Order: sequence, then C-alpha cells, then structure tokens
Amino acid sequence: MSICLLSSGRKLPCKDVVGGVSKIFLVNYGTLGTVTISAGTVTAISASGTTWYEYDVKGTSNLSQAITSSTDNGTTFYAQTVTLVLTKIDVATQVELENVIKGRMHVFVADNNGNYFAVGLTRGAEVTGGTIATGTALGDMNGFTLTILAEEPAMAPFVAAGVVTAHTSTTQIGA
Repeated sequence: MSICLLSSGRKLPCKDVVGGVSKIFLVNYGTLGTVTISAGTVTAISASGTTWYEYDVKGTSNLSQAITSSTDNGTTFYAQTVTLVLTKIDVATQVELENVIKGRMHVFVADNNGNYFAVGLTRGAEVTGGTIATGTALGDMNGFTLTILAEEPAMAPFVAAGVVTAHTSTTQIGA
C-alpha cells in the first residue's frame, strides 16, 4: 500500500489575481509527441510541425476541474471542462467548429494571469455539448458556446509559456 503523505501547508495569498480566460488553443489529438513534465509544469513538447489553433476569447469562457475521488474504489480522476464562447455567428467559424465538434483534441488554456494549462493531455478532450444562438434581444449574445470535456488521471498541468508560443499557428478566422 502506498502512503500519500502531506508535504506542505499554504499561507493566505495576496489578492493579486483575476478570473477568466484570454485564449484557448486546440491541437489535434495524438500530435504532441513526447511531453516533458517537471515539478507539475509541462516544460517541453517534442512534436515539430504540429499546428496549434488559437482562439481569442473574453467574457464567459473558462476552465474548471471537478475532482472525483472514491474511497471505496481507491480511484481519483479529474473532469476538466472548458467552456468556449465565441461571439458572432459566421460561416467560416461554423465550418471549422464542425471539425472541432466531431474530433478529439488537446486543449491549452491561457488564463488572465498569464498561466497556461494543458487539458486532455493524456486522454484527449471532446465536445460534449453546446449551443449556436442568435439571441433574442438586440443586446443578447450571438455566437457559439461549446463545452469541451476531458477526464484525466491528474489535474491539468501548468505549461511553460515558451512551450505554447513555440507551437502556436498564426492561422485564425478574421473578425
């Protein structure tokens, strides 16, 4: 039987962070090559030529991780959920999202504090739901909302910023 011993406490942190997500990067599943993780952070990805597709977001896009742990079964896993909100319905986005919805991917999330996280790193992530809505009133959201889910044996690790910037494509659908 392994023993999982506590190793540290935590002081109350400063109030110097904000919520929210600024960018989401989608990568075709299985194209990352060798992933190096050191002290809880992805420090290298060996795949060259792999395209990372960048989606600029603001507002209600987010990442949350639900912990499911069973004392009876001795198991723990993390349901990593990315909510991707893209305003303004247009043909090019709809065509591209058809591929996203039907495929499996790795997702990298940039939060508003400069942190990057890898979602679906080992098992991939898939769209499990969403909406395409025109809105009703003039001030309503017109766009796409996708729920992307990954179930992983570990929390979404942090990713060194240089790893993301080294792989990001400049191909984006225009405004």
